[in-house]
Amino acid sequence: MRSILLSGLLAGAACAALVSGTAQAQMSDNVIKIGMLSDRSGIYADINGEGSAVAARLAAEEFGNAINGTKIEIIVGDHQNKADIAANLARQWIDVEKVDVVADVPNSAAALAVQGITRDKKRIFLMSGPGSTDLTGKDCSPYGFLWTWDNHAVASSTARALVEQGRKSWFFVTADYAFGHSLESEAAKTVKQLGGTIKGGVRHPLATSDFSSFLLQAQASGAEVVAFANAGGDTINAVKQAAEFGIPQGGQTLAGLLLNVNDIHALGLDTAQGLMLANSFYWDMNDETRAWSKTFEERTGRKPSMNQAGVYSAVKHYLKAVQEAGTDDADTVAAKMRGMPITDMMMKNARIADNGRIFNDMYLAQIKTPGESKGAWDYFKILKTIPGEQAYIDPKDSGCPLVK
Repeated sequence: MRSILLSGLLAGAACAALVSGTAQAQMSDNVIKIGMLSDRSGIYADINGEGSAVAARLAAEEFGNAINGTKIEIIVGDHQNKADIAANLARQWIDVEKVDVVADVPNSAAALAVQGITRDKKRIFLMSGPGSTDLTGKDCSPYGFLWTWDNHAVASSTARALVEQGRKSWFFVTADYAFGHSLESEAAKTVKQLGGTIKGGVRHPLATSDFSSFLLQAQASGAEVVAFANAGGDTINAVKQAAEFGIPQGGQTLAGLLLNVNDIHALGLDTAQGLMLANSFYWDMNDETRAWSKTFEERTGRKPSMNQAGVYSAVKHYLKAVQEAGTDDADTVAAKMRGMPITDMMMKNARIADNGRIFNDMYLAQIKTPGESKGAWDYFKILKTIPGEQAYIDPKDSGCPLVK
C-alpha cells in the first residue's frame, strides 16, 4: 500500500513538474521584455521620450510587473530621429537582448525601418508617435499596431474644420521627410475635396531653428491658412516665429496639423490661443483621465501627451493579451490583441483592424484664451468627438495586403 501511495505521489510530482515546465516554456527566456525606442534627446523628447517610458512602466505596474510569475522588463533606447540608428537598435535588441516587443518610435522614417525588422523577425511592434499612413498601408505588418493617431486623422480633421469655417486657401510649411510629406498630403486632399485651393508650400529640414525664409514665403502667398506639417520642437519654433513676423495679426490663420498639449504649454496661451487641433487624448476629459494623468505628472512633472497616453494603452493591451494567451509568442499574442476590444482610461471599446490600425475616437479641440484657462495645462476646449470610423482611412482603402 505504501509503495502504491509513494508511486502515486511521485507520478503526481512528475506531472506537476511537467505542467510547470510547460507553463514556463510559454514565456520565452523567462522574461517579457519591452524595448522603448524613442527620441530621448531631440525635438520629440517632450511628447514621447522619457514620458513614454514612464507610461509603459505604469502599464506594467498594473500587472505587478509580472504575468503568471514571468517578470516584465522595460529597457529604453534613443533613435536620435535617424532611421539607421533605429533599425540597428531594434535588430540588436531582438537578436542579442531577446526583446519581445518594440514600442513607441516617434518619427515615421524610423518607424518604417523598425516595421520591416519586426515583421521579418516576428516581433510585436507597438507604435505611438509616428504618423505615416504607410505603416498601416503598403508597409503594414501582421505584428505592427499603430495606436493613438495618424496623419490622416489629425490632418484631415483639422483641415475640414477650418475649410468649413470658410478658410479655403492654404500654404504648407512642411518637415522634409516621410512624416511631413504624408501630413501635408492628407490635409491637402481634404482641402481640395471640400473645394479649397493650395497656394503653395515649402519644405524645411528636421529640427530647424530659423523659419524666417519659409515664413516670408507663406506670408507673401496671401493664403488664408498657413499650415505647419511638422511636429514637436519644429512646430513650436514655427508658430512662435510666425507670431513674431505678425502673420496671424495680418489676418492669416495658423494651423498646426499635429499639436500636443506639451506644445501648447511651451508656446503659451498668448501665442497659441485659437489654434484648432485634433487629438485622441486630453488629460482633463473625465475622472479616469485626470486620475491617471495625476500619477503620470507625479512621476514626470508634466501632464501626458496623447502619444504618452497611447504608449500606456498599447503596452497595457499587449500585456493583457499575453496574460489571456498564457504566452508571449508573437503570432498568438497578435491574434489575441486583434480579438479583444481595447478598454482603458484612454479608449473605450476601440478595435484593431486587419491592417493594424487602432480605431479609436479623435477629438476636435480649440486652444483656450488666457482668460478662459483656469491655470497651467488647462488649454483645450473639446468641440466635438470624431468616431474612429470617420477619423481613419477605411482599411479596405489603405493599400495594406493583410486586409481581407
